[in-house]
Amino acid sequence: MKTVCFLLINFLLVFRLFAQPLTTPLEKSNYQKVTSYDQLTSFVQQLAKKSELLKVETIGQSVQGRNLYVLKFSSSEFGKDKLKIRVLFFAQQHGNEQSGKEGALLLAQALCKPENRRLFDRIDFALVPQVNPDGSEANKRRNGHDADLNRNHLILTEPETMALHRFFDRYRFEVSMDVHEYSPYGEDWEKYGYRKNFHETLGTTTNPNIPEEIRTLSETEALPFFRKYLAERNFSSFEYSPGGPPEVDYIRHSTYDINDGRQSLGIQNTLSFIQEGMNGDDMFAENLENRAKGQMNGMLAILEFVYDHKNEINKLVKTEREKLISGKATPQVSIQCDHFSNGQKLALPLVSYHTKADTEVVVNDYRPVVKSICDVPKPAGYLIPRRQTELVGWVNRQSLTVGDFGKLKNPKIEQYTISRIDSIDFERDIIVNPAVEKKEFTGRIDAADYIYVPTAQLKGNLVVIALEPKSMLGLVTYKQYEHLLKVGEVFPVLRVEKE
Repeated sequence: MKTVCFLLINFLLVFRLFAQPLTTPLEKSNYQKVTSYDQLTSFVQQLAKKSELLKVETIGQSVQGRNLYVLKFSSSEFGKDKLKIRVLFFAQQHGNEQSGKEGALLLAQALCKPENRRLFDRIDFALVPQVNPDGSEANKRRNGHDADLNRNHLILTEPETMALHRFFDRYRFEVSMDVHEYSPYGEDWEKYGYRKNFHETLGTTTNPNIPEEIRTLSETEALPFFRKYLAERNFSSFEYSPGGPPEVDYIRHSTYDINDGRQSLGIQNTLSFIQEGMNGDDMFAENLENRAKGQMNGMLAILEFVYDHKNEINKLVKTEREKLISGKATPQVSIQCDHFSNGQKLALPLVSYHTKADTEVVVNDYRPVVKSICDVPKPAGYLIPRRQTELVGWVNRQSLTVGDFGKLKNPKIEQYTISRIDSIDFERDIIVNPAVEKKEFTGRIDAADYIYVPTAQLKGNLVVIALEPKSMLGLVTYKQYEHLLKVGEVFPVLRVEKE
């Protein structure tokens, strides 16, 4: 009898332990201290033990050897059910943007609750709560190599971004979101007397090479859903709108560059977002509790949107990706863009520095439309000299499909000559803008001396944007590759036109 009672007591203790929700480290500190790497490690491992929906894996390591964890939520074997939609969220690429990580841990906790189990009837969800643990521990923006990870998704030189993209390539997620913080502060805004004051902002893909249907779905359906969901939970929101102050500088909707976490996945015809919560660096800032909960609710909003629109998103992404892979996507690729007005004025909610009262300012110089200012015909592929080891390394890091050039019948090969190097304004930054002359290549090609990278692949548009010498988003705009541009010399990468 004593043995039975002893076993029953132990059972009840264990049951009680697992029935109780696991509190996050931030909650344990009463929202006063951000979560350390060791605390995060312990929390996600404990959470996985409590939930049969969750498995924790390590997808790589940081510069300083810290693990990069992914939390995989699924009611079945992850990634195997073709009827489900695959979703990837990742946070804290910038180490001093702590609320994304804290919101991600709150989200993981919430997803283990019974009322949210239904989400995984339709969704396989992967969450990377901390991409930059080294920066987080030092509370610094950059990683252990002093690199900005959210400017590294094209060149992929850092272990953290390489690990994230290898993981994405394994599952080819249909939906993704990159979670950050935005700063509403600055001298110009203080002089202006007002600043932005949204708990959360959501940015959609803006690069014009991403199909219009995907961009429209983000703008006209996902964004309104996101804002309504947050408003119902007493969090303010807006579309991510960098620039300003009004009448000092124009306001736009984020960058069209493909080197960040949103566009680098969006260019693969993914429904991809960036979420930016307000940071906490001045007297007006919300406390860490509200910041973390705002980030969590924003992420949950997009999960709910995906749950409601699963079939529509899956069909759209599949259709547009098949066009890329088959080579039937648009025959032109934009390699230079700019932000333009469409005649609309923006009603921008702001808060006064002096009275703390809310107001609304009409922005006249509002440029919500991204248009191409330079296109190139999409070739069948590119020939990269094997002697250009830095380019070969890039091909390998991007896990690009490599073809057999020897099997092409009578390919037409073109080469560029750099006639001069000018400059161009790119979102208030001055970058190279070479003048090029394109001619047919008449020399002999030894296939053993080149790597052939076809454009009929999921990353086909990325390949064109990266390798064209006149691309304002291309490899030549990075220090590691600037030597490829030499006035009077031939650009080493050759274009292979369709047979």
